[in-house]
Amino acid sequence: MEAKNLILGLQHLGLPTNCYEETLKFYQLLGFGVQTQEDNRGKRVCFLKLQDMVLEVYESEDCTLQTGAWDHIAINVNDVEATFRFITSTMSIENVTIQTLPFFEKGVRFFTITGPNGERVEFNQYL
Repeated sequence: MEAKNLILGLQHLGLPTNCYEETLKFYQLLGFGVQTQEDNRGKRVCFLKLQDMVLEVYESEDCTLQTGAWDHIAINVNDVEATFRFITSTMSIENVTIQTLPFFEKGVRFFTITGPNGERVEFNQYL
């Protein structure tokens, strides 16, 4: 199997923030609407959508507050388990597992790897 048969496209960009409400207002002024809001271990998470762009804004104390503040890029996949098998068979990946979060209607399953420049790449499937 090839990656192009598993990957559907960009799913979202993850932005950590220590000014949650201000960040939501900023992106709402740009036209983004709230898709869903969740709680993740006591931290607020909001997915904002405009056309086909989705931002995941979440509370974090570890914010760079400078260029390069995006935490991760999430790629939408049609089968997270098949994608995991493909990635782990073609790359040297350690300590990576598939995780589940109760986001959206039925939840999401995902795993995250680190790219060659230190970037975090998340492979995410809506359930």
